[in-house]
Amino acid sequence: MAVFKLWRYALPLLLLLSQSNAYTRISNDSIRAIPGPGDDFNIKNGKLLAPILQPRVPGTPGSIKVQNHLIDFFKTTLPKWDIALQNSTSRTPATGEKEIPFVNLIMSRDPPWATVGEVSRLTLVAHYDSKLTPIDFIGATDSAAPCAMLMHAARSLDSALTRKWEAMQAEGVGEGGFDNIEDHKGIQIIFLDGEEAFVSWTDDDSLYGARSLAAEMESTFHPATSTYHNQLSSISLFVLLDLLGAAGPRVPSYFKTTHWAYKKLAVLEQHFRDLSAFHSSGGPWFPDFNKDEDRWMGGMIQDDHVPFMARGVEVLHIIPTPFPRVWHQVDDDGEHLDTKTVSDWSLLITAFAAEWMDLDGFLEPAESSRVGKETKPDESHRVQGRTEL
Repeated sequence: MAVFKLWRYALPLLLLLSQSNAYTRISNDSIRAIPGPGDDFNIKNGKLLAPILQPRVPGTPGSIKVQNHLIDFFKTTLPKWDIALQNSTSRTPATGEKEIPFVNLIMSRDPPWATVGEVSRLTLVAHYDSKLTPIDFIGATDSAAPCAMLMHAARSLDSALTRKWEAMQAEGVGEGGFDNIEDHKGIQIIFLDGEEAFVSWTDDDSLYGARSLAAEMESTFHPATSTYHNQLSSISLFVLLDLLGAAGPRVPSYFKTTHWAYKKLAVLEQHFRDLSAFHSSGGPWFPDFNKDEDRWMGGMIQDDHVPFMARGVEVLHIIPTPFPRVWHQVDDDGEHLDTKTVSDWSLLITAFAAEWMDLDGFLEPAESSRVGKETKPDESHRVQGRTEL
């Protein structure tokens, strides 16, 4: 029994170490095969971004429209992904006795042989809600654009995941149990609701969706002999995107235990630039690449990762410091996004996930859009059916 308990506490660290050791850099050909978003990020009529660029305060019609947009995209474009909704309600300082609904959206794709409790997931996260004030606040960097980036990443990786897993099955992987942790890696994308405070940021007036989801995932247990004992422990890395889309971002490395992953992003950024595959200009986005051991002071920015980190989840927080000039101002809208930077972030996040999922050799160039070329795209739908987490 004592050995079992020790293994349970040691497992997350061992798994993180195995992930960092297994992380394989993708080739130039794979980098070039990653499609750019093109007109899908057009702020007026782009298929991915434009429908999110509206006020979307939790519980309002705008929030429901954006929920439908996100769900519909995965249902129609990525039917192999599982969709789950996690619901909660809460009172807020701005709404008195009224219970406000919060809906988190969890989109996931696992290897076809994966069983419950035997798959770890790279978890890419952004919040889709917007602030109550100022009136008509859109929050393009906060975080409409990050949501669109994650949609683009999921679509760009989907076929490569299929090809990789089909090739693995042809070699007999999945027949005979849990032989290799690397054979049981999935990916999930979480769109969180209720990140913003309704009045002013406190422990109770913020992170409504994240707090609810982290607690529920912690208490949702897998079978007793599972490698991952609950939904929370299945998260191999929690990658949170926020306040992205302004020109010239500078993203610090916030956490020592995930500095290795931060450095992978920095190397990838330089890789894109060396290939002239980025369209934005300016200095490096990850200035802490060579951060010294004695510079870890323990500071961080309050954001959706907090309830997960408090429960032992490893976090890579991708948020610039200083914040964009338009932060929490009414002009944080589509017109104030830097389109080249938004496009480049989508390429970088896609490439990071491709490396994590070991997709080198499985990425194939899209017909009309690929890295290094300016491109153009299309439009959106609606959904009825929903599943619960």
